[in-house]
Amino acid sequence: MSDVLLEVEGLDAFYGSAQALEGVSLSLGTEAVAVIGRNGMGKTTLCNAIMGIQPPNARGSIRFRGIELLGKPSYKIAGTGIAYVPQGRRLFQSLTTDEHLKMIRSPRSGQWTSAAVYELFPRLAERKKVSATQLSGGEQQMLAIGRALLTNPDLLIMDEPSEGLAPTIVEQVIETCQALVAEGMAILLVEQNLGVATEVAPRQLVMVAGRIAAETTAEALMTDEDAQRRYLGVEPLAHTA
Repeated sequence: MSDVLLEVEGLDAFYGSAQALEGVSLSLGTEAVAVIGRNGMGKTTLCNAIMGIQPPNARGSIRFRGIELLGKPSYKIAGTGIAYVPQGRRLFQSLTTDEHLKMIRSPRSGQWTSAAVYELFPRLAERKKVSATQLSGGEQQMLAIGRALLTNPDLLIMDEPSEGLAPTIVEQVIETCQALVAEGMAILLVEQNLGVATEVAPRQLVMVAGRIAAETTAEALMTDEDAQRRYLGVEPLAHTA
């Protein structure tokens, strides 16, 4: 692994009295790492805790480039160089594609501008004046990714980016992630889709009941049918069409 960017140590998180994360520890450098697991295992809570969104009651340590993030507001966390593509895209119904991109003002300079996003996703350039609610699911995901990139992050956190997308669009999401990592961006990918997770990230962290239950590799997971059933509750990929 390259120099560590993100370090999470002993992270506990609660919704009221219900504990959603228990002693979560992980680290990543300039690479792609996937967090996989079934629904309700705490994956989205982990993303939200890193970004300072929720839950409000969290303890432990979350450091980015050695700077403690826990307790900081979300806008300050984003300013350190972390961007978030949330589950469900979270776009504004009243804004067009172009307005979504123009509203981003980042203190960090870099290669990502509206023009660069349109070059990455030519389909969005064709839909500049279209409301976000009129975009297809794939177009909405492109816009959510593009919006995040405009902050010129060093780390991109993506929560279920393939959810609800057609296979051809999923393949484009995979290719986009691979290209970003090749250009030097770190990605923390939360996925239930094992095919996406293993195509994007060599390192796989398995989350079960709010804990990191195992760390493995994409190669090992793809050949371990028992682990696929046990951790994800799915039939092995080799048996699916």
